[in-house]
Amino acid sequence: MTNIIETNVKATPPSKSLDVVTSRKDRSIAWTVTIVFGVVILVPCLMGFVVKFGELVALTKDPEDGGFAITPVINYLLASAGFFFLLLWAALNGMFRDLERPKYLMLENERELDAHG
Repeated sequence: MTNIIETNVKATPPSKSLDVVTSRKDRSIAWTVTIVFGVVILVPCLMGFVVKFGELVALTKDPEDGGFAITPVINYLLASAGFFFLLLWAALNGMFRDLERPKYLMLENERELDAHG
């Protein structure tokens, strides 16, 4: 059964095709579209967050009702900032540049292990 699977699965990386953005103009258009979508999505989210955070700050001014609410929000903000910095660190270290390579590397490693074992 494994011989059939191994002969049908080819672990060759995909060749350069039309899916790969190659020209400078295409890359410029891709970046422009990404930035526009980012602004369209992130600006309303940021506005909603600022409004809700303002409501929370107004609520915490009353020590009887809202003083307890600030701790979970601070924990949320710290955890979110930590995950954001991890994402930024991964992007800056090039961890998202070649998303296809790990699956081919896994198949190559499996083939080597099967040959030795």
